[in-house]
Amino acid sequence: MSETGRILRITQDIANQNGLITQAWLNYALPDGRLHLAAAIYRAATGETPDVFYDNVAASERLIHANQPVMTALRWISAVLDTWPPHDGDTRRDDHLEHITTWLDQPDFLTGARPNTSDVIGVLIRTAETADTLTDIPRPRAAA
Repeated sequence: MSETGRILRITQDIANQNGLITQAWLNYALPDGRLHLAAAIYRAATGETPDVFYDNVAASERLIHANQPVMTALRWISAVLDTWPPHDGDTRRDDHLEHITTWLDQPDFLTGARPNTSDVIGVLIRTAETADTLTDIPRPRAAA
């Protein structure tokens, strides 16, 4: 099992136990225990939910971006999604955190539904299996 696969499987457990924030949010963690997917991955990788996740989005994003295993897991999830990640003009790199946040917040074009926790867990399972099978993160594919 790859390190990313292990982190994503732990994230599945966290999502199943606590629920996820799957729509527009103000912070990365809510008092009721729900976490944004990136915060759940951070907890899976580190065993911690920093206090800034509850009240400081900018500091939360700095912590997420600074943690290489978390960013690797986010890149894998982004690669499995059926859309391209947005390109950050400042860094000239794909913004995987924004890609996942948009996926969680935007209703599906055809159904009008947002992904729920079960949908996210399904993506985590598929991503963990992909990370365990491949050695390199695949390039994202455009939606058909």
